[in-house]
Amino acid sequence: MPGRGRRKLPAESFTATQGEFFRLSNPAIPQKKPGTFQSLKAAFTSWRTASVTLMSFASGMPLGLIWIAIPDWMHKSGVDIRVVGLFTLAQAPWSFKFLWSPLMDRFVPPLGRRRGWAAIAQIVLFGGVLLLAGLGNHPAPWAVGAVALVLAFAGATQDIAIDAYAVDVLRPDEQAVAAGARNALWRLGYYLAGGISIGLAGRYGWPAVNLLLACLYLPMLVVLYKAPDPRDAVVAPRTLKEAVWYPFLGFLSRHRALEILAFVLLYKLADNLVQALQRPFLIDKGYSDFDRGYVLTGIGLVGNIVATFLGGLLTKPLGVGRALWVFGFIQIFANAGYALLAHQPGPNRPMMWGAFGLEVVASGLASGAFLVLLMRMTQKRFSATQYALFSSLFGLPRIVSGPICGFLAHAIGWEAFFWWTLPTGIPGLLLLARFVPFTAREPEFRVQPPQISLPLRPHELALRGTLGGGVGLVFGAFTVALMSTLEAMKKGARFDLLTPLAGLLAPQGSSGWLTLLGLVIFGVVCGLITAAIAAARHGAGREIAIEADDDDG
Repeated sequence: MPGRGRRKLPAESFTATQGEFFRLSNPAIPQKKPGTFQSLKAAFTSWRTASVTLMSFASGMPLGLIWIAIPDWMHKSGVDIRVVGLFTLAQAPWSFKFLWSPLMDRFVPPLGRRRGWAAIAQIVLFGGVLLLAGLGNHPAPWAVGAVALVLAFAGATQDIAIDAYAVDVLRPDEQAVAAGARNALWRLGYYLAGGISIGLAGRYGWPAVNLLLACLYLPMLVVLYKAPDPRDAVVAPRTLKEAVWYPFLGFLSRHRALEILAFVLLYKLADNLVQALQRPFLIDKGYSDFDRGYVLTGIGLVGNIVATFLGGLLTKPLGVGRALWVFGFIQIFANAGYALLAHQPGPNRPMMWGAFGLEVVASGLASGAFLVLLMRMTQKRFSATQYALFSSLFGLPRIVSGPICGFLAHAIGWEAFFWWTLPTGIPGLLLLARFVPFTAREPEFRVQPPQISLPLRPHELALRGTLGGGVGLVFGAFTVALMSTLEAMKKGARFDLLTPLAGLLAPQGSSGWLTLLGLVIFGVVCGLITAAIAAARHGAGREIAIEADDDDG
């Protein structure tokens, strides 16, 4: 095409350190940094850290109530187990929360862009849980299901707002402490609403327990009202198009953006594979309900809270880069404990406690460091959309690991399966090496200026996006059909991929329609990412990335 071609930019180098992945390098005036203990003391005594941490308690309660407490309540009330299973579909808003996060980047309600949306969500949560309290001990399942779905959307919206607020308000020296503390309070809220509430309901009834849970949102509203505003005002996207398109373009314009996204997807893969079928494995090995329930819940709660807090805290003396490397290795080799446990001929409770405890601690350490990295790589102007996208991508292996693990464990046995999970952690570390060398303390790049073509025309961009979305949709459909086929083969059926593919086109029941909706959403996201990659490679988005990183700095 006439006029098309490549033109070189001036030979300048671009440097990104500590989460500033694409910044023009300029000499900085050296400043004396506070020591480690001074920084930690300042972070612990900061009202910014305290408010973000307290908000995380409210963030954990909705998922615990919907994922654990409501199914238990309904089944104990005599509701058919098939209907109870449908209640678990209410978790879907957490998987798709990035769909409406651009609206929360674009529009600013009273009390601010982040605190305002969190307050709206908490008011809905307060009213919804209060409504559950008014339904009595044995309500109609459809009524509970409707309220649960509203609570799920409000809970996912609250998560978007609180995560974005943490990115916007926390200073770099506070992020390490906040990552662990937030997870600790989130777990506390999750287990209070999801586990402790069940025991309290057995004694006092569900109306009283739901009333108590509803009232817990009231002090959280006070925290939101008193929470500080970010020190630097960030300009919201001017249009909805900017809110949807710029978060993708701004991130994908950074160097090695695709490798970073792949790292987010794969860093916790080995850990996700082990966690997918822990309880079924222990059942097969003959461990009691007490072992699988109270003992593992206690070890898991304490170990995860302490380890995640410690993992985030240690990013201060170690650096985020070193912490990700060290904890990544520990996380992989902790899986060997389950392989050794599987080798035992029968139950071995001390070894089971040790294997589970080691895995929980290793997972928590890696998660603490990883959460710090997520906050640093999120641009403040688009923090709601980008963090929601990163967290959804981070949680994707948890969703798909169950069917994969079930088939493999059935085919090769538990011991071989657990040994097999160890090398699945290697790709994540190889990707980590691409932007954080093993000896590096912090993420750092020295990038030569890219060769940039002239910008793509709208129809060229639309064509690339459509092709990418189509490929993503087909890939997702074949993956879902393959999982269904493998599951059927475990029950003795022959290999048949066409039947589940045809079933996707004619969905049956709410589960089938939700699967089809998920595939369509997956295709749309693939199309957006493909178009953003094509646009970024042709020069679009550089100004957005540099401007956003300047705001973050």
